[in-house]
Amino acid sequence: MTILDKIMETKRQEITTYEHAYPLTEQYPAKPKLIESLRKSRGVISEIKRASPSKGAIRMEVDVVEQAEKYASAGAAAISVLTDEQYFKGSIEDLRKVARAVSVPVLCKDFMVSEIQLERAQAAGATIILLIVAALTDEELERLFRYADDLGLEVLVEVHDAAELEKAVALGAQLIGVNNRNLKTFEVSLERTAELAKKFPFHSSAVLISESGMNSAADAHYAYELGAKGVLVGEALMRSEDPETWIRRATGQEAGQ
Repeated sequence: MTILDKIMETKRQEITTYEHAYPLTEQYPAKPKLIESLRKSRGVISEIKRASPSKGAIRMEVDVVEQAEKYASAGAAAISVLTDEQYFKGSIEDLRKVARAVSVPVLCKDFMVSEIQLERAQAAGATIILLIVAALTDEELERLFRYADDLGLEVLVEVHDAAELEKAVALGAQLIGVNNRNLKTFEVSLERTAELAKKFPFHSSAVLISESGMNSAADAHYAYELGAKGVLVGEALMRSEDPETWIRRATGQEAGQ
């Protein structure tokens, strides 16, 4: 059983404990569409990530509101919040706190397998949800993608190889993320983005986002050179003493970048 298989098995059990409904009752600050901002200029999707299965604890004690405000003030295109509890030590409350605090798009980063998770994410203030092609059947992927669209949520569709990219394109996904981390082995290589960029439909309205493995602003610039309009960065920002400067350098806001 791979790490992804293990996580998905846990997730399918976990959702049976969720409530039957998550109505959107709270008002959150208005947030623009991520797709629109990325079409205008390249951007960093800045992640709040307390821990991971591959790295263990990264920054368990983080003040998520303070971190989100740093990201937003530096010009982050969106803020991603890990909400998985068992493997990433996040929570839906982390997401809710961030969504209340910022006016940039907010991504609920979790392993989605059910409509109730989408409702739960939206009720906690998410404007974007993640669907991982490798974790879902074709039927599940199609059903959840359409349901998210019905809810008014943006969808980041994550792919790992050419076959999954074809599925994302056929689905009509506008935000397509190439995960440089192999979710079966958790090994990371930016060459995964380089490989799939050769097959990406840049002539379409979809945008390419490179996820994981961004250790420096130079890595982000490499992904941009390959055609990515956005990069998703977690661990590097969580470990950085100055995440604002990291983001500005990655987006070319710092002199000489």
